[in-house]
Amino acid sequence: MVAVRVPAALLIVFFLPTFSATDLYPKAQNVTWKSTNFKTILSWEPKPSADYSYTVEFSTVSGGKQRTPHCIRSSGTVCDLSNSLTDLRANYVADVLSEPPLGVTSDIIEPPYTSSPQFCPYKDTEIGRPDFKLEVSGDKKKTTLYVTDPLTAVFKDGRQLNIRDIFSDELQYKVTYRRNKSTGKKVLISKTNEIELTDLDRGESYCFNVQAYIPSRVGDKQLGELSHTQCSKDDNQSIFEMYSVGVIAAAIFLILLLIGIIIAVTVVCCKRRNKALKSGKEGMPLNDV
Repeated sequence: MVAVRVPAALLIVFFLPTFSATDLYPKAQNVTWKSTNFKTILSWEPKPSADYSYTVEFSTVSGGKQRTPHCIRSSGTVCDLSNSLTDLRANYVADVLSEPPLGVTSDIIEPPYTSSPQFCPYKDTEIGRPDFKLEVSGDKKKTTLYVTDPLTAVFKDGRQLNIRDIFSDELQYKVTYRRNKSTGKKVLISKTNEIELTDLDRGESYCFNVQAYIPSRVGDKQLGELSHTQCSKDDNQSIFEMYSVGVIAAAIFLILLLIGIIIAVTVVCCKRRNKALKSGKEGMPLNDV
């Protein structure tokens, strides 16, 4: 049997542990989009050690990859892409690359990376809560809500756009309302920012919530964040409904205190008057018989 001699150098190379790029630079995990009113943030985990960093590349499904300067060789785990996703109707994908720290060179041609889900700003950004002003007509027959369109992170020609500027006629508002202290709710859909309600009971208090509604979207993306609740005044409210128990008790206490002071002052004045009259009578000379 012929023995085959293997050079020692080859044996050393063969048995040496092999390291992949992933071992040196771990992949990012949980790459997700978070977007509200077109303020779009890409986030991921974990925070890198001092031995590596992250770089974000993004592209449309059919376009070339791009980078944004503040997300290259970064130690952070978020990247603001609001100003980079200029085509709001496009579908984007972002890759988070694991690379050497800033200033360190490497021979790795293709660094490890993790891709995000697809994201379309126009279809996927969440719409924040709107503000609105509540006004009841003098004859109590009409209640009007004046809704303010939320501002977005998009600028055009130096002007900050609101959601109406972007969605145009696709934007509607859903109004949910109920009689105060009642659980039954009614819903009204409006295509305008000035919403009139004329089917309310006159003099009664009603509570309202407003949220953006975009019917062209799918599923839970159709509705925006619910506004704060606003209620109209109730003309038939009792004093106990209008004011808290503490306020009423304080008012009663002040009234009783004021009455007590008036009584005390009156008593003191009467005593002084009687004393003065008595002193005057004692000082008068006796009449001759």
